[in-house]
Amino acid sequence: MEKLAQAGVARQHIRLIFAISTSFTRFTNWCYTTVMKRATMTLPDDLAEAVEKYVQSQENPPALTTVMQTALREYLRERGYLRPYRPLKITVKGRSGRSDVSENHDLYLTGMKK
Repeated sequence: MEKLAQAGVARQHIRLIFAISTSFTRFTNWCYTTVMKRATMTLPDDLAEAVEKYVQSQENPPALTTVMQTALREYLRERGYLRPYRPLKITVKGRSGRSDVSENHDLYLTGMKK
């Protein structure tokens, strides 16, 4: 009886994993077909060799996709087709007099802590 119960739990676990992986696969397929553009590129020998040397010279070699996206972003930025990347800068606008605002901000915003 106990083995049957364990088998039932194992089957439910497998069904749950299958459902999650199926949903994930559908989601990634949706991203690739709806949100992102895919491209196949043919590189001349000199470019392919230069890219390969670059990747091999890195301590943590980046993926070819990362190298290509970075190069394309730089190319389009230089020509004015892509706006420059600017990191978010947050500046201090005074002091609240409280030392725990970064930890309890939700409580302060809801008024639960004064």
